Amino acid sequence: MKIRSVKLREAHKAASNGKASFCSVLWDQQASHIVTASSSESAISIHDSLLPSNNPKIIHHHREGVTALALSPNSTCLASGSMDRSVKLYKFPGGEFETNITRFTLPIRTLAFNKSGSLLAAAGEDDGIKLINTIDGSIARVLKGHKAAVTGLAFDPNSEYMASVDSFGTVIFWELQSGSIIHNLKGIAPSTGTDPSVMNVLCWSPDGEMLAVPGLRNDVVMYDRDTAEKLFSLRGDHTQPICFLSWSPNGKYMATSSLDRQILIWDVDQKLDIDRQKFDERICCMAWKPIGNALAVIDVMGKYGVWESVVPSSMKSPTEDIPKLQSRNSNGLLLFDEEDEEPSEHGNLSDLGEDSLYESEFTTRKRLRKHSTNEEILDEADSEDFSLLPKSESYKMSRRVKKYKPDNIDEGDINIATYSKLKLREAFQPGATPLQPGKKRFLCYNMLGSITTFEHDGYSHIEIDFHDTGSGPRVPSMNDHFGFTMAALNENGSVFANPCKGEKNMSTLMYRPFGSWANNSEWSMRFDGEEVKVVAVGTRWVAAFTSLNYLRIFTDGGLQKHILSLDGPVVTASGFKDELAFVTHSSTCLPSNDQMLEFRILNISNETQLLRGHLPLTPGSHLAWFGFSEEGKLSSYDSKGVLRVFTSQYGGSWVPLFSARKERKSDEKYWVVGLNTSKLFCVICKNSESYPQVTPKPILTLLNLSFPLALSDLGAEALENEFMMNNMHLTQIHGRMEEMALLGLYDTELDDEAFCIEAAQDRCILRLIASCCNGDKLVRASELVKLLSLEKSVKGAIKLVTALKLPNLAERFNAILEERLLNEAKGTMETTTLSRSNCSGSVLPNAGSSSSTLNCAVKGRSSEVTRPSSPKGPILSLSAPLFTKKLKSDGAKFNDGRTEDKQSSGVVKKGTENSGGDTNVAAADVKKAVSLSKIESTTLETNQHLNSCNSQKVKAEDVNQQAQCTRPRIRS
Repeated sequence: MKIRSVKLREAHKAASNGKASFCSVLWDQQASHIVTASSSESAISIHDSLLPSNNPKIIHHHREGVTALALSPNSTCLASGSMDRSVKLYKFPGGEFETNITRFTLPIRTLAFNKSGSLLAAAGEDDGIKLINTIDGSIARVLKGHKAAVTGLAFDPNSEYMASVDSFGTVIFWELQSGSIIHNLKGIAPSTGTDPSVMNVLCWSPDGEMLAVPGLRNDVVMYDRDTAEKLFSLRGDHTQPICFLSWSPNGKYMATSSLDRQILIWDVDQKLDIDRQKFDERICCMAWKPIGNALAVIDVMGKYGVWESVVPSSMKSPTEDIPKLQSRNSNGLLLFDEEDEEPSEHGNLSDLGEDSLYESEFTTRKRLRKHSTNEEILDEADSEDFSLLPKSESYKMSRRVKKYKPDNIDEGDINIATYSKLKLREAFQPGATPLQPGKKRFLCYNMLGSITTFEHDGYSHIEIDFHDTGSGPRVPSMNDHFGFTMAALNENGSVFANPCKGEKNMSTLMYRPFGSWANNSEWSMRFDGEEVKVVAVGTRWVAAFTSLNYLRIFTDGGLQKHILSLDGPVVTASGFKDELAFVTHSSTCLPSNDQMLEFRILNISNETQLLRGHLPLTPGSHLAWFGFSEEGKLSSYDSKGVLRVFTSQYGGSWVPLFSARKERKSDEKYWVVGLNTSKLFCVICKNSESYPQVTPKPILTLLNLSFPLALSDLGAEALENEFMMNNMHLTQIHGRMEEMALLGLYDTELDDEAFCIEAAQDRCILRLIASCCNGDKLVRASELVKLLSLEKSVKGAIKLVTALKLPNLAERFNAILEERLLNEAKGTMETTTLSRSNCSGSVLPNAGSSSSTLNCAVKGRSSEVTRPSSPKGPILSLSAPLFTKKLKSDGAKFNDGRTEDKQSSGVVKKGTENSGGDTNVAAADVKKAVSLSKIESTTLETNQHLNSCNSQKVKAEDVNQQAQCTRPRIRS
């Protein structure tokens, strides 16, 4: 076999005593950066993989050597662990320090992110593995079971298990839902002793079906994910134990490094090594390139390199047919506490007896298959803890009935017997769970916190918790003697209500502020013969919707301010600052069983209605969640798993931004908590559950928002989704900028944000153009190039198609560029003329209207020299320039858009120099305007001077110079 040498370069200095160090290497998601670290240095290096000769970016925050690195799956967060016993987080790829997320009492050896990046596992020589919530930095759980230093961690790609290995060679399978040990395999990996440069590692296959562990015979052993049974091993020419292993992105190949200083590349299906490489020093860490046929390696002396063409070109690429995974379990934040763990309907292994009906649902898939083939086991099930769940007989009956369930009816809280007729959706509170006798339930769960209630000895106990305990107020729990069944929460206070009860059949509304200058600021209201259905709270207001179709609005002090009659029964409501949004039934269900709903948005402080219209739902579904995003965008989620956000596009439209059908498995449901501009926050519920339990606290999952796009003939759905998301965000930002401009305001942050999104959109369009060229969709490429905002982006597109040897397309792109430059030159003249058409001043005798207009335009532009700079001036970018140009400096922002005027004039000059015959006309107009301005400046002293100015021959270069003189001068 031909041996190819891999050139290594120094990334970190070796230890001063010449001993080996453990060094780390990893790629980012786009394969544009390589990150390295060494236990002999406190620095982390971020290398440009495209330009490896450039100096790396250095991060200095640890006091001692860095022993572990981990990068979140979306490559936005870098974690590092060190000999100084701290775990730190950084922004990536910038490297800005974010936080010290946790500390240990002994050195840290390994780190790992879960699939969503919201959970970080950290371990080392301490007793226990910490599961850390990366959003708020809280410790979700500490897993204890190892008797030696933990050297390897790996989250199951299906987000059901986590595996760990220690220096004694013990491997433990952990169940994430309960934190319990499923399998404890002692002594199956080599013992590494006390040498910190040698670490036992393990790794899940990309499809999550196998766990690879170094074996005792210089081999790699594969274990089944569910039973932990040994499947097979990879044994080749390694003469010493394996110290590192890594799967290729598609799981077809594996790279193994050994103490014998060799790397072997394996075809896993064939169980054969297909290539190898010998090194001068031991390779202690490796990482496959995510989007290419390459392997990054680093040795114990701190030298790293990239092994190109690892897999022979005659074989399948390591990035071809990468398995697409869907979460089997919630893979987000473990928000449960270690104490107070009560059995829930989701259940833990420790909560169920051996004869329990649903034991198989919480163990393994193979066990599930065994149980499903044995009806006797199902018939023996009889657990008092799960009395709410159907017994075996009803379970069989439900399977027979489910066979005839109409396809357009969504599973949920609708009983099977009512499938034939869908009733009107009952009123519900967003973020609330149904009443469960003897169990805690959520009255409210949102992005800020939660309100829970628990009935005990005839009264209820209510607790209010905030996710961010550092910023939220500490609210004492209270005894509830009213029996509240609904609540709403914001940063200022909470509102509670109950249905009609008692002898007087009265409903109660109570508001509880979190802070007030008065001692007794809590208040309550009673409703006689009127029942509260939904409550909402906002800035200085409280709203209650009642059974009489009334909307009652109160101030936060308890003043009854407004009572409005609604057009139909309320379904749900939500508040955000001054805005109240609610949904009502506009009519009965259609013959197709589809709900007819209407939404309205009111501004409470202004007493105005902002929006009103029909609320779209997926056919056969009902409304499951309704509320505002963190940025204040109205959103809805139906029982079919479609998230919609209201935007200003096309005069106001609901845009689908997420579809659970493409994300979830058949036995999973998403319980929505909230969203922001790019993520959906939800809890994944399994095993026919539609809502989470209070204990253990729900596991929050972050899902990317994406349009439900059709399958493109380019195979570039991710780029097309990014293109559409950027367009939507730009539309929203420009709308806000226009609103501020009408008020005479100017926000530099909005302007900067718009420019950044435009630049990102141009990069996305360029990648789409490349995909179009590779897919021979040249018409689509020419459509895309017209959407580029920056002139340099169009030039980049021309270079791109030229490099792809498409001369005809390059010629067309050049024509588009010239046309836009010319149109901008004309547009600048016309915009200036129109803006100064009403300016004061005398009109030349015997001069045509066009000449006088140009004269006023030139005069107006000259007057801009003395215009004062004001941050509240009009936004010049809203005049729709053909190219967006923006200069940024470290010391200052723009001065009222004058820099843009300067650049616009520069574009005119460039268009004059590079265009053809049409440009000469524009140049003549400029020359005429310049001459007219000179005439007015001398106040028409003589006709001879007028004739001399009109007859003077000016060269093209002088015209360009004079044209630039007409632009405003920018004062220093």
